[in-house]
Amino acid sequence: MTPPLLQMRAIAKAFPGVQALDRVDFELLPGEVHVLLGENGAGKSTLMKVLAGIYERDQGEIILQDRPVSIRGLPQAQKLGIRMVLQEFNLIPHLSVAENIVLLNRPEGPLFGPVRFRAMRAEAKAALERLGIRLNPAALVADLSVAEKQMVEIAKALLDDARILILDEPTAALAEAEVERLFAILRDLKTRGMGIIYISHRFEEIFAIGDRVTVLRDGKYVATYPVREVTRERLIHDMVGRELKDFYPKAAAPLGPPVLEAESLSAGFLQDISFQLHAGEVLGLAGLMGAGRTELVKVLFGAAPLAAGSIKIHGRPATLRHPREAMAAGLALLTEDRKEEGLILPMSLTHNVTLTHLKQMLRRGFISFKKERKRAQGFIEKLRIVPPDVLRLAENFSGGNQQKIVFAKWLGIEPKILLLDEPTRGIDVGAKVEIFELINRFVAQGGAVLFISSELPELLAMADRILVLHQGRITGQLPRAEFSQEKILHYATGGA
Repeated sequence: MTPPLLQMRAIAKAFPGVQALDRVDFELLPGEVHVLLGENGAGKSTLMKVLAGIYERDQGEIILQDRPVSIRGLPQAQKLGIRMVLQEFNLIPHLSVAENIVLLNRPEGPLFGPVRFRAMRAEAKAALERLGIRLNPAALVADLSVAEKQMVEIAKALLDDARILILDEPTAALAEAEVERLFAILRDLKTRGMGIIYISHRFEEIFAIGDRVTVLRDGKYVATYPVREVTRERLIHDMVGRELKDFYPKAAAPLGPPVLEAESLSAGFLQDISFQLHAGEVLGLAGLMGAGRTELVKVLFGAAPLAAGSIKIHGRPATLRHPREAMAAGLALLTEDRKEEGLILPMSLTHNVTLTHLKQMLRRGFISFKKERKRAQGFIEKLRIVPPDVLRLAENFSGGNQQKIVFAKWLGIEPKILLLDEPTRGIDVGAKVEIFELINRFVAQGGAVLFISSELPELLAMADRILVLHQGRITGQLPRAEFSQEKILHYATGGA
């Protein structure tokens, strides 16, 4: 049998109030993709951050090619050939793509001498081309989309030879073609003997790219399986400790009158967008990366300027030039990047939840911390946020629970219309079901949802109608009876 490239034995790590890892074992072979699976908060990212030198372990040992190593910091891990692509971007927005890929890995030229920009850009271009990405190395990272930033992160990690590559939800923002390109690269890296640790919640990816899969639950090791010998149902049972029978719990709601009407909207590259959204309806919004879905919901929320067209809310003309005007009209926008646009990470759960409706927290002209904590505690119980700590900083919650905090923040203003931009991105199957149930409750009470998702099975299961965008225009509209992935992809690629 091939000797392990990596062994992690009895790894323990605690943070204030929580045991994140409890004597976890993990093994990686050369030339394998080993998937790490578990619910949000199971300890996957924490275990990998210990390996990458971001966190120091409290107990346990790490053995790299039969040699015990003590990893104290990210630079040391990188010298050992361990590279990690974090779920949170580790890029400097106001530097170029080339500077982020090359310069931050190894400066060109002497320490205090001139930077060889031409050589740096050529190297960055080659790194991007290996990923099949056409991206200007001179472009500022701040101007890139979420998907493009993700590809820059992966290119940066693959710039130098690494023995171990850790990918934490690497495809969360990627289109299908980009995912296939990434998989091709990973298969090539496997043939060179690289060990790849792959964290994902997408089961189709586990079976497409994985060789083995290890499941963690509540900070503990559960099991390891060869991928070809395990079922999706077995993995889900190990993840959540119970059986989930309905992954998309769609509930029918009575359809009411239009609550949002868009007529001939144009903004940026969006052209002639017209549609209606009804009370009690989940309206899906499909399209490939760059189709204009995010741009559309930002226009509706007053976060991007409208060049032409009109909007009606509950049958009345509405001028939405700022998010506060949209909020006053009963709209709420859950953005696609919860860490950058949805949360203030260094603030507590309580302060994030009440941020949108602080006026309701006033007592005699001052913010009442008692009222704030009571409101936060109510949402903790309603949305099952874990751990149930009102003072815990938002940055210390798992991805799924962070998403619940964002929902709580917007539900606090009692909106009538929810604009959801990739609400299940980067969260586990159990948390997804809870969010789908939250959507069901919202529309059952007369609310309306505009639902963006890059995962077609979600749209097919949860939407009542689907609009498809291509290059800033609506190219198709499908009632539920006509749903199919083939039709959506036909319209998403410009088909009429």
